[in-house]
Amino acid sequence: MPPINARTREQIRVAVGGNLGPGALRLITAATNGSTTTFLSDDLWGSDNEHIGKWWLGTDDPNDGVQARVTDSAVTTNQTTLTLYPAVTSTLSADTAELWSPEFNPEDIHRYINQAIMEAVGRVYDPVEDLSLFADGRQTRFDIPTGLTMLSHIFYRQKATSISIHTAGAAWDESTDSDATVTQDTKDYKRGSGSVKIEVAGTVSNGDVLATDSFTSLDISGMTHVEFWIKAITATAAADLQLLLDDTASCTSPLETLGVPALTADTWTLVRVALANPETDTALISVGLEFNANAGANTIWVDDIRAIDNNMHVWAEMPRRYWVIDVEARDMVLTPAGRNVAGYAALRLVGGDDPPLMTADSDVSEISDLFIIARATALAYGAQSGGAATDPDDRRRMFDRWTALADREYAKLPMLTNVRRIE
Repeated sequence: MPPINARTREQIRVAVGGNLGPGALRLITAATNGSTTTFLSDDLWGSDNEHIGKWWLGTDDPNDGVQARVTDSAVTTNQTTLTLYPAVTSTLSADTAELWSPEFNPEDIHRYINQAIMEAVGRVYDPVEDLSLFADGRQTRFDIPTGLTMLSHIFYRQKATSISIHTAGAAWDESTDSDATVTQDTKDYKRGSGSVKIEVAGTVSNGDVLATDSFTSLDISGMTHVEFWIKAITATAAADLQLLLDDTASCTSPLETLGVPALTADTWTLVRVALANPETDTALISVGLEFNANAGANTIWVDDIRAIDNNMHVWAEMPRRYWVIDVEARDMVLTPAGRNVAGYAALRLVGGDDPPLMTADSDVSEISDLFIIARATALAYGAQSGGAATDPDDRRRMFDRWTALADREYAKLPMLTNVRRIE
């Protein structure tokens, strides 16, 4: 069974506080309205000045995550008034907070939590799969997506249920906007013998359909996505460009208006966009490209437009001897044999990302909560321990105890095999 995880930072912090002995942490609720410098609670006991020096941490709006120091405390008819500095937003009845003993600053607890996470880097990963890369039989190097810090497997799409919509084997000539010039480019393409090249003048306007082309009627109602290659000389934002599919000529009333994701300048990108209305796509006869937003001078290439059923892929694993990682360049590199094996196919990268540090109370842990709690508890005890004469609370022994518990939980973390680090 995998370790328990997915607690928030607040839940982990409270668990650590509970491990630090009586008086380390109290969860308190406001009994009545206070002010910007006072918090009134019936949950505390003791005499006047009992809580001076403690740390107050708000845990709900409007003071969620706001920390202050207790500079005075007074008891009136069993209700304790805490005086806070610096000032916070006025406290109200039913507001909740944490009250920490002076030795354990909540900010230190947060650092201990993150130190525990950092100790696990390289041993555990947040699982990640990526489908953004596509092999064409010629390309050797691929930029590894930023969400990955290790790779364990690479698969290539061996089979896919698909229907070719347009091979880009000829220039689009059904209709052309007055601000566009359309040709076939036989030197810069991704598949076949050429791509469609659309040169766009600076006079183009948002909403202009740059060009369309006709084809024999196609029924793609059984498909889920459209895949195509696209490149632009000048970078574009998401949905600046839209691919149109229609059952009427020149895409005058598109059945599908598919937003193109952001494009990096002068870089071929394989785009995979979900069909919005596949059930109506039974008699398509026209494809087009529209400048939807941020219209301006550009040159755009399009190649190999096809409809696919994203649920009907067959993947085969790329043998590990056919790919390597260039760590310095953050590239995945296919050997000549690897290029031949993959051919023209989508790639699926399986790996993981380093677990993120926790910077907000709502952040959720992605590794074993038990390890984080035990290690943070040990670090908190260790920071407050001393020699035999200066450790009346026996915190060094508690540090050793919780270190042993943390080591036990660390040993339960899954042992990763066949992993190649990217960073």
